[in-house]
Amino acid sequence: MAEQNTEYTFDGLHHVQLAIPPGAEELCRAFWGDVLGMTELEKPPALAARGGCWFRGGGLEVHLGVQDDFRPSGKAHPGILVSSLDTLAERLRDHGVDVTWDDDFPGYNRFYALDKLGNRLEFLERAPGPAGAHVRGTGGPREA
Repeated sequence: MAEQNTEYTFDGLHHVQLAIPPGAEELCRAFWGDVLGMTELEKPPALAARGGCWFRGGGLEVHLGVQDDFRPSGKAHPGILVSSLDTLAERLRDHGVDVTWDDDFPGYNRFYALDKLGNRLEFLERAPGPAGAHVRGTGGPREA
């Protein structure tokens, strides 16, 4: 086991960055803003010149940065903690986004979805019940 450093601490995650192709900002606004309901942030001028866009919702900040040789991330992904996971899944499905449930993470209910550019996203919520128990929520209908 690695020795723990006591000279500094990790206090949290400021943001997660996902790559987008040039010119995809409107698709990002449609998904992150309109579908997920996050607020677009104004980028600092020097960074705004590079394209892309930033969003914040709750304690999460997502930076979407332009990458010329963009390829969607099929494996690497942010794991986004939410409340009312079933409601979010229903909202995504209502907007034509496929939701894939996964029961393999004890203590959490979770699903995967792709943004409008094909980037993989994981949404998860702590399962009710004893600590570490894996119990599916009792919310709305789920589709595999």
